[in-house]
Amino acid sequence: MSRRPDPPDDDEINLFRQALSEAGVRRLDSNRADPGKPAQRRRAAALAERRAAATAADTQQTSSRTSDGRVEPVRPSEFLDFAVADLPYRTHAQLKRGGISWEAGLDLHGYSIDEARSELESFLAEARSRRMRCVLIVHGKSRASVHTGASDFPVIKSHVNAWLREWPSVLAFCSARELDGGTGAVYVLLRRRGEAM
Repeated sequence: MSRRPDPPDDDEINLFRQALSEAGVRRLDSNRADPGKPAQRRRAAALAERRAAATAADTQQTSSRTSDGRVEPVRPSEFLDFAVADLPYRTHAQLKRGGISWEAGLDLHGYSIDEARSELESFLAEARSRRMRCVLIVHGKSRASVHTGASDFPVIKSHVNAWLREWPSVLAFCSARELDGGTGAVYVLLRRRGEAM
């Protein structure tokens, strides 16, 4: 049978507390566990920060909620998929299956980048004002735009992919089912007016 060690003396306890203090360790204010998931909170905080930055950038250009800067190119057949961190998995899966009926659509074929951005912004603003839940955006898979000349990636598709991620009322989007345009279109799930942002 092993003998229990003697309790530390006051000098050892004081040295230990001093070392903790010097290391920046602080006493907890509460001894209750936080049931939240830290990774999920960090993702939600990062998303909120990005959206706030996108909205703040809007003050410089009052008519635009989307950037016109450099975007990451996507392949013509690439499946697009995005959802905010707090969107329930079931809702996201339902959108990807095409299980949420879209209420209006916008076809961006033949538009220049500036025209497409303007049309998309107007369409999303109107859809939100009419309390639509899901809309369809047809961006196509063309490697060139009418007004931009040749390109080695689908210009409008790549820009739509970037713009929708910045739009505050977009909860999720994903490439559509084949009958609605496949990887040439996206279903967009919108936050209804009055819902928490």
